[in-house]
Amino acid sequence: MALPDGGILAEEVPFPEIVELNVGGQVYITRYNTLTSVPDSLLGEMFTRKSAKGLARDTKGRFFVDRDGFLFRYILDYMRDQQLVLPDHFPERGRLQREAEFFNLPELVKMLTPRISKQNSLGEEGCPSDPEDSSPGIDTGRNLSSLGAAAAACASLVPSSTMDGSKRSGFITIGYRGSYTLGRDSHTDSKFRRVARIMVCGKTSLAKEVFGETLNESRDPDRPPERYTSRYYLKFTFLEQAFDKLADSGFHMVACNSTGTCAFGHEQTDDKIWTSYTEYVFYRE
Repeated sequence: MALPDGGILAEEVPFPEIVELNVGGQVYITRYNTLTSVPDSLLGEMFTRKSAKGLARDTKGRFFVDRDGFLFRYILDYMRDQQLVLPDHFPERGRLQREAEFFNLPELVKMLTPRISKQNSLGEEGCPSDPEDSSPGIDTGRNLSSLGAAAAACASLVPSSTMDGSKRSGFITIGYRGSYTLGRDSHTDSKFRRVARIMVCGKTSLAKEVFGETLNESRDPDRPPERYTSRYYLKFTFLEQAFDKLADSGFHMVACNSTGTCAFGHEQTDDKIWTSYTEYVFYRE
């Protein structure tokens, strides 16, 4: 039934001035005018409806969008003033471009697209390859011949192994907790190669570059790329797999250490259960 003053139905009350969003598990609070600042965008269409009925919500009533919650901050920043400001050495430009395409923000997509100026000099985006799409096994010389003089000029600025500009120096520490049994004859029953959890410490951007989708960020999901963390861990449990990924990214082990403490001693057999914590420090120049 219509309201006495000719207003809309109760279930068609306009959106509030302050809107709460749940994007991939990350909560954002913003103004309604921000979400509708680009009318033809996905968010603009969502929040200019006559009613919020039909929009997905989480258990707390927040509007839910099933996308990357970490990258959405840059989508929201762009919608505030139509400008793009990214951290230095931002490693997820390709993924952010994909998010911009999903949210139907063509101008943001253009800003994120690698480009070279007409004079065959480097544009502000640098080399025309995305850091996430780099592959150490690609024959650099063969690809340069197809990319033309502009890409060749790009290659002359940096070593061939770091053409995409993503090979930044830094440390990554791999750590794990293990246990082993030490008997009376000093024979050990160790489980070092497959462990319960492999932890990752270091700069967020480096960890994501090396381990990609195998990096579990659930314990520290909102860490900016240039900040450090010691709370990430890997979705797989084989040490050699972690070492292979680090080696493929140009890292070399520079130090390691381990500690062990006796957690339990068997009274009859003299066997002792030891717990240990081991760290491997990797560095890329």
